[in-house]
Amino acid sequence: MSAANGNSLDSLVCLPGPFSVVYADPPWRYDFSKSKSREVGNQYPTMTTEDICALQVPASADAVLYLWATAPKLEDALRVVKAWGFTYRTHAAWDKELIGMGYWFRGQHELLIVATRGKVSPPPQGMRCGSVLRFRRGRHSAKPGQIRDMIAAWFPTARRLEMFAREQAEGWTMWGNEVEPNKEVDRDE
Repeated sequence: MSAANGNSLDSLVCLPGPFSVVYADPPWRYDFSKSKSREVGNQYPTMTTEDICALQVPASADAVLYLWATAPKLEDALRVVKAWGFTYRTHAAWDKELIGMGYWFRGQHELLIVATRGKVSPPPQGMRCGSVLRFRRGRHSAKPGQIRDMIAAWFPTARRLEMFAREQAEGWTMWGNEVEPNKEVDRDE
């Protein structure tokens, strides 16, 4: 079976884990688009929630998960949290500063769910930020690099995995269709 990211699902299990920080932006499938031109599948390959839940995430027994979800996918995201063996703790909202598409509301935010398993401490008190993160949105579905950098600063010595990655990032192992598979970028390179 092949993941929407172009890597085999087996390659996720073969990553040099386990990881104590997992940052994931799943390619959620939306089945309610009223026009073919607005389907998410036109932008990138998507996965069903069941396929996302079935992924074997190489996370440590003590780990934190940062999982992106749009408002219509909140329930699905909480299913993924449980399927991956984590417990929901809280979330932040990314204010994209621009209004997007939507049926009930025109979306201007995405949710960054925080979940843990085992014993994980939150970021140091002096480094904690507000729950509304304001960064102007860029290309379709791309998340602000500043948020990944914030997570890395909170857990500087942790083994970190970004799932469904789009670009290389220092100090992270990346897995996704737009990056070289199984590649960790050294902090000293």
